[in-house]
Amino acid sequence: MLIGLADNIPFPDVKKATPEGLVAVGGNLSPKRLLSAYRQGIFPWYSENQPIFWWSLDPRGIIPLDDFHVGATLIKVLKRKIFEIKINTAFEDVMRACAVRSDGSESGWITEEMISAYTELHRLGNAHSIESWRNGKLVGGVYGIAIGGLFAAESMFYLESNASKIALTALVERMKETGFTLFDCQMVTNVTKRMGAIEISREEYLKQLNKALLQNCIFI
Repeated sequence: MLIGLADNIPFPDVKKATPEGLVAVGGNLSPKRLLSAYRQGIFPWYSENQPIFWWSLDPRGIIPLDDFHVGATLIKVLKRKIFEIKINTAFEDVMRACAVRSDGSESGWITEEMISAYTELHRLGNAHSIESWRNGKLVGGVYGIAIGGLFAAESMFYLESNASKIALTALVERMKETGFTLFDCQMVTNVTKRMGAIEISREEYLKQLNKALLQNCIFI
């Protein structure tokens, strides 16, 4: 692990990460630094008033696209077409909604610095939002980073039941349509597990990542 990562110093080998998965501390969230991180299986995760912590988890959570599970309830919602799906129409709004917990408090890790950095990646075409709208209101969504055949989902939110799951389903459909092969969800949660998320070793993740990076997929 590297402490005090200067802006011009590359990341250390992820095999040198701590048992918890911490690779380095410091640096910045420039587009160049962020894209370099994701290409190496690293992502930032820290709280307000902390230096930037860079992680490469072992095991790592992914959602195999061919094993993505849509439950019976969600199928009914899909058939009713309650939500309108849009892509990249409200990226920053999705991030800000993800930064708020269900009790109305801030998440703590989606900082203003993060919002600014990922919004810039969105402007450059590397970050995307998939949104659920109802009656002209944004009610759910997910955002993440796309590089090659990798989509690294960062967070999702909902204001109405099933809105985030519908957005996630639309994301998987979009990935399949455009040839993406690796859906990184970082950690498996109760929600993503029910939809097919699994844990794989860091070694296996990096193998899949290196293959995905050779692809030339265009998300939108």
